[in-house]
Amino acid sequence: MIQVNKLKKKSFLVYGLGSTGRSVVNFFKKNKIKNFKVWDEFNTHILKKKRPSSLKKCLKEVDYIILSPGISLIKSKNKNFLTKYKNKIITDIDLIFLLKKFSKSIIVTGTNGKSTTCKIIAHILKKSKFKILLGGNIGTPILSLNTKKNSILIIEASSFQLAYSKYINADYAMLLNITNDHLDWHGSMQHYINSKFKIFESQKGFQYSIINYNLKSQFKKRKFQGRLIIPRLQDYLKIKHQIKNSYLRSDINDENMSAILSLSKILKIDKKSFLNSLKSFKGLPHRYEIFYKKKNCLFINDSKATSFQATKFALKNTKNTYWIVGGLPKLRDRLILKNLKKNIIKSYIIGKNINFFQKQIRNYKIKYSITKNIKNSIIQILKDIKLSNKKNKSILLSPASASYDQFLNFEKRGDEFKRLSKFYARKFI
Repeated sequence: MIQVNKLKKKSFLVYGLGSTGRSVVNFFKKNKIKNFKVWDEFNTHILKKKRPSSLKKCLKEVDYIILSPGISLIKSKNKNFLTKYKNKIITDIDLIFLLKKFSKSIIVTGTNGKSTTCKIIAHILKKSKFKILLGGNIGTPILSLNTKKNSILIIEASSFQLAYSKYINADYAMLLNITNDHLDWHGSMQHYINSKFKIFESQKGFQYSIINYNLKSQFKKRKFQGRLIIPRLQDYLKIKHQIKNSYLRSDINDENMSAILSLSKILKIDKKSFLNSLKSFKGLPHRYEIFYKKKNCLFINDSKATSFQATKFALKNTKNTYWIVGGLPKLRDRLILKNLKKNIIKSYIIGKNINFFQKQIRNYKIKYSITKNIKNSIIQILKDIKLSNKKNKSILLSPASASYDQFLNFEKRGDEFKRLSKFYARKFI
């Protein structure tokens, strides 16, 4: 822990001026830290007075380079310069830990379910009268939070943020799962895994490391110092039937809920409080969001499923499914549908990578249509539904791929699906 006055004696380059980079600049201004420069590879007009005339010289001279999470050392056009000074790179999360203006910290990472897990943790703790702050990859940059000495800081940490972190020291570090993701950013699966495990590197023996059973051996090999906690799925399943919340009835969140239960026990939240708090939890949009029902048709928005591993959970939990799939597939991702095809009536392929999805779906002899976009998919689905004798049907957007070929982000994709679904369902059902 260091004081703001000591930070004022250091020099910084804020590299990347997206929401995180701008939050760092605002943090510096608020704390009267003046010795900083800024750089953005594309937006050269932002904070022009703070932009150095020579990036190479600036990188050499500054004490710290605060890298925005969107910047990859593999893909950046200045990767050679940045790699040379990699030892200087820190993140916005590092800054919050250097200052330590909070009582305890909970950091959650993993490939799937981070945001929902963080939201549930925050909800349970708030209901149990803890003072909490929630930020990070979930949407609010961590330096935009008004941290206080008596608050518990809950951080959703992406692999991008963790890859270059150096000072993170979580009281409770939680690693949910690891599957193929962001390999184009990290360069290899091993680099991706290494970034996730960084949440445990600086922990001491009195701090807690909560980790999925499947990752236990990797944790032990690395000889971390934190107190290892392996959540027991059976412990959660024993009490799941007592949770009066339809969102949590499916098994999509079960493994992550078992980790949340483990954390709640460590924090001495009793079973009754745990169960009662979950009654009022509402799921995040775009994560297996059941948003509309008409007659015997259920519409589910799972736009956040940007990899097959995420989509697998949706398909496993949905029967009689008319499945909309497609977009930008993740590097080395594949559709493995052998045990899921029984739940799929037909699939509808959208996006600019038709061949990638068509080839794999065809291998499993699943009926499909090439619909190219969400609007065409919904119209075709509603036509196909009229020919079906199934009593209950599910219309599922779970694309198993990123959205950037047709949409700005997964939120825009999900919003479009919801809007068009309601419009055409009212018209044709």
